[in-house]
Amino acid sequence: MILEGIVSTLNEAARINIAPMGPDVDSAEPTRFVLRPFRSSTTYRNLLSARVGVLHVTDDVFLLARAAIADASDEETVAATSIEGRIIKNTCRYYEFKILEIDDSRDRAEMIAETVCSGRFREFFGFNRAKHAVVEAAVLATRLEFLPIEKIVASFRELSMAVEKTGGDSERAAFRLLSKHVLDFAAAKNVILERFPT
Repeated sequence: MILEGIVSTLNEAARINIAPMGPDVDSAEPTRFVLRPFRSSTTYRNLLSARVGVLHVTDDVFLLARAAIADASDEETVAATSIEGRIIKNTCRYYEFKILEIDDSRDRAEMIAETVCSGRFREFFGFNRAKHAVVEAAVLATRLEFLPIEKIVASFRELSMAVEKTGGDSERAAFRLLSKHVLDFAAAKNVILERFPT
């Protein structure tokens, strides 16, 4: 099962990187899981070097959206207890992990991770249709270089209805942030988008 989460890693200068990542897990409290970062990503480089990080589970989709398309390094964090890492406070639960094995023979590396410490800040509130829609929009916003822009726009139009009908302020703000990212990308490519949801 792919779990939508956020991974924090540190580079050699101890600068934090926060990125969305969907590890392959087999339980709600994973002791081992598989990460598949792109080899071009900062997460891959940091994990290759340090071999440790923190996986976070959150119901805050604005945080997920920021992590997907912007620099979320200003999120409040605390020091990890078992590794050299940082834990994002605005999350529900976290898993400090170490990397056991790495296969980087493909564009997306495969890293087997083992949980060495875990904890929680608050209960998981849950996802409604709007939160699910924002997660899907965030995934699409990270695929702008790979998917046809027309397909992404069509999907955003469909997703916007769920956000408007069932979302709160946080979900609407997250969707606006992602929409602006897509619009900025299209403008940079000289693509005119009509009736794009914002």
